[in-house]
Amino acid sequence: MTQKLYITIGGVTKIATLIDNSATQKLVTKLQSFPVTVTLNSSGGFEIWGALGFSLPTSNEQINAQPGDIVLYNGSNICMFYGTNSWSYTRLGKIDELSESELRTFLKAGDNNIKVTLSLNNTTGIQAVHSPELKEDGSKAYTLQGTLAQSGQKEIVIQNGKKIIR
Repeated sequence: MTQKLYITIGGVTKIATLIDNSATQKLVTKLQSFPVTVTLNSSGGFEIWGALGFSLPTSNEQINAQPGDIVLYNGSNICMFYGTNSWSYTRLGKIDELSESELRTFLKAGDNNIKVTLSLNNTTGIQAVHSPELKEDGSKAYTLQGTLAQSGQKEIVIQNGKKIIR
């Protein structure tokens, strides 16, 4: 399994590579349904961590965590490191291609109540709808699923390239 995890903090998304174990397999299964947003806090000057809101299987081992490492602590807490620490964790993966300084900035080192969204893709919403009918007749509206919207139905639609609530 070479699975990528997208981590979004403050509108900035970075990619992590997950390792293949029972914890990451269950996490991927959970994230296939919907992204998960957690609130993490800085701790010890080397990590942000907090409750996932669900448990994952553990395979704890003594780990010398390095900047960028993502681990599971006590089966239900996620930790993301911007420094180093040695403890018994279940390894989940590593944030790709960021220096320690870049990790400190991205992970908001020293802050608390950090909203972190975990997802399996970098899709943040529909940016545009391209349709021959839309170009010919700007009065047509489309659902967020891309089908022609029924007139009079209350929903969010895309019309003339803009999202509209009706």
